[in-house]
Amino acid sequence: MAAQHAAGFIALVNQAKKHINEISISELLQHNQPYVLLDVREDHEWAKGHLPEAMHLGKGIIERDIEQMVQDKKQKIVSYCGGGYRSALAALTLQQMGYQQVLSLAGGYREWTELELAVEVPA
Repeated sequence: MAAQHAAGFIALVNQAKKHINEISISELLQHNQPYVLLDVREDHEWAKGHLPEAMHLGKGIIERDIEQMVQDKKQKIVSYCGGGYRSALAALTLQQMGYQQVLSLAGGYREWTELELAVEVPA
């Protein structure tokens, strides 16, 4: 079940979504171009499981650390979170930092697991 989010947060996300591109899980699964899959959830969420081959960089530190992890501003990045809200905000931030091919995964980790797709759990 999706969390109930504050109205101000939803308004902020909806504004961000006007300026970013989203990708559905089905589109991602059919995607045949290289991309960086970036999990922007909190550490405790990552520890419970994440999408295969994802890199982890929580939304709280993305601005500080992304350039160390992804130097090429032309590299395609697909960000995801629990439900597609924080990843939309992260996608907008990455675009503002000069990354040219950023997508937010609609539905996020929650929809991924509802579809019973594979996840990895850190040791």
